[in-house]
Amino acid sequence: MVLAYDGTNYCGWQLQLNGITIEEVLNRTLSELLREPIGVIGASRTDSGVHAEGNVAVFDTENRMPADKICFALNQRLPEDIRVLSSEEVPLDWHPRKQNCVKTYEYRILNRKIDMPTLRLYSHFCYFPLNEHHMRRAASYLVGEHDFKSFCTTRGQAEDTVRTIYRADVVKEHDMITITVKGSGFLYNMVRIIAGTLMKVGMGVYPPEHVEEILAARNRKAAGPTAPARGLTLMGMEYETELKKKITGKNRDWEYQLIQTEIPEKKKAYLFINRCRQEDFEGLLARVTHQAVRNGARQVYVCDKEDDSRIVPGKNYGYYQFSYGHDMLAMTKKVSLPQSSPEEDMSVKQVFQGVWEKVSIWQTSLFCSIYNQVFYSLPNSATLTEKEAREYLVNSRWQLFLIKVRDKAVGFVILVEKEEELEIDSLGILKEYRGHGLAREILERTEMAAAGMGKEFLSLTVASINTAAISLYTSIGFENKGMTSRWYMTENDYNFSESQ
Repeated sequence: MVLAYDGTNYCGWQLQLNGITIEEVLNRTLSELLREPIGVIGASRTDSGVHAEGNVAVFDTENRMPADKICFALNQRLPEDIRVLSSEEVPLDWHPRKQNCVKTYEYRILNRKIDMPTLRLYSHFCYFPLNEHHMRRAASYLVGEHDFKSFCTTRGQAEDTVRTIYRADVVKEHDMITITVKGSGFLYNMVRIIAGTLMKVGMGVYPPEHVEEILAARNRKAAGPTAPARGLTLMGMEYETELKKKITGKNRDWEYQLIQTEIPEKKKAYLFINRCRQEDFEGLLARVTHQAVRNGARQVYVCDKEDDSRIVPGKNYGYYQFSYGHDMLAMTKKVSLPQSSPEEDMSVKQVFQGVWEKVSIWQTSLFCSIYNQVFYSLPNSATLTEKEAREYLVNSRWQLFLIKVRDKAVGFVILVEKEEELEIDSLGILKEYRGHGLAREILERTEMAAAGMGKEFLSLTVASINTAAISLYTSIGFENKGMTSRWYMTENDYNFSESQ
């Protein structure tokens, strides 16, 4: 159910002993309507006096009333200050607080000399002139992923106070200033403390850039007061319908990328930590790993690019323990073959038992299919999309080839031209065609190509646990130049749809 309500006469959303709440009214009215005990679960447990135009709630019922009719039947019984805007059936395991979503809040400030009685329940009155331009500048410092400990009431403070704000804006229309904040989630009283802080900026008590210092302080005392509840309205919730392929977190304390491309099919996620302040490292590792698992990952691989010794195998990081996975090794070979003649074009060339065929725009689907089959079960597996393949094709430094045997595509190679070397970005042969020397042919043909381009070296990277590949590379003259990255991994079978 999507819900709208005037929170003036209620002690917030959540059931409590000291007054009537939105949850209590919904439970009672639904139980009467459907003639069975009903308990709703709300997406956002708004505080006393806070309004909503798009809160979300779910409930289970055995009643056979069509889901889309519930809103009409329920609204005939609800008080005038609560309305169900729409209702629909969702899967049994759909939980409104465990889905990825973006929440939007608005805080309204009536900024004039004399209050307006008709607006007193839905805005905070401030007679002191506010500079909305300074407030807007100050709000911009909140955008991004930050630790919002300074913007959280101490008694309701969560263990993890990191949140992501996608938009923070301030607009003035006539006498009404509206602060709009969109984010992945909010801490207790977070939006109201943001509003109180921005009003201090608007009054000239703080310069706009002081908001950045407040964030860095991670101390509730550093921020402004908590603005009154009546100015706050939960405007809506946008639920994620498709998993994001990449999540990036970046501020002055940390930077990371969580790659989720392989979660839907392989249940694998990859976390690259580019940099992180030591005090924040364990929290970041636990938080982002947990996010990947909630999104469906059963294996999470982590690479700490700044310090590969910070992850301690067997140590608890939140719900998770990590074990050493593997190293990625850099290998190079000095090109020693004579330069090939100009007529030896790589676009279509018979080499031993295999034929090289340069990939055209029409073959990207076939190329990606073979690529993804080859890498499906490898520890640091990769998934290539047609869009990515087409981007490679228009980049003159990248060359994509299919390997064919008797007109059947059985493998591939991706080459990257660099200043003094030709890099083998990836190569692979379908399982049923391995063991016949095709991989060796690819490497020999690639060396011929490198010689023809005047390159001095061939280079590639390989996982330390891929011993068969390392043995092949070593046998034809590649040397191990050392580790480029170290990977740790965690496996779990935690089912969040069944957890509280």
